[in-house]
Amino acid sequence: MAETDRVRPQGESTRADALKNREHILRVARDAFAADGAVSLNTIAKQAGVGPGTLYRHFPTREALILAVYQQEVFRVADEVPKLLAEHPPLEAFRRWFHTLAAYVRIKHGLGDALHTAAAQAVVNQVYAPIVGAVGQLLRACAEDGSLRPDLDPDDVLMLMSFLWRVGTDASGTAQADRLMELAITGLRP
Repeated sequence: MAETDRVRPQGESTRADALKNREHILRVARDAFAADGAVSLNTIAKQAGVGPGTLYRHFPTREALILAVYQQEVFRVADEVPKLLAEHPPLEAFRRWFHTLAAYVRIKHGLGDALHTAAAQAVVNQVYAPIVGAVGQLLRACAEDGSLRPDLDPDDVLMLMSFLWRVGTDASGTAQADRLMELAITGLRP
């Protein structure tokens, strides 16, 4: 057999290319799902400039793709805390971060049946600890500057703030979220 007839073992560059493709598909899928929750996987593959086989190799089911998008976005919002705290006073960072989290969690509510499976529960469990950790960072910063009480439990505050992803996305829902945010903050102050 000639050297060119042999199958090359997957090397580092192949893995890097695969990872790059996966990340690109996730970016395209995130935007596609945000625009139309019923978008087909073939449409996503076309928009990503990859063949359906490439998409299905990375994400064998629609659920797998949806959950990967959700997980990536929630991890991204958890990682934003240090940047927000560097750019804003702690209480303003708290407000901004929870509004951003709510925007990402709303994607979750649009996932329908995909979030009622064991795979979905596994993803939700994976993102919970980083989110609670991010809430804890925000609470510590707010306690240090005296804007919120120092005895707040991150799990409790996350549960309390969950109203943000339950209000409507229209103007009245946004206004209600802002009012409820201020009510919650009043209860969290020293």
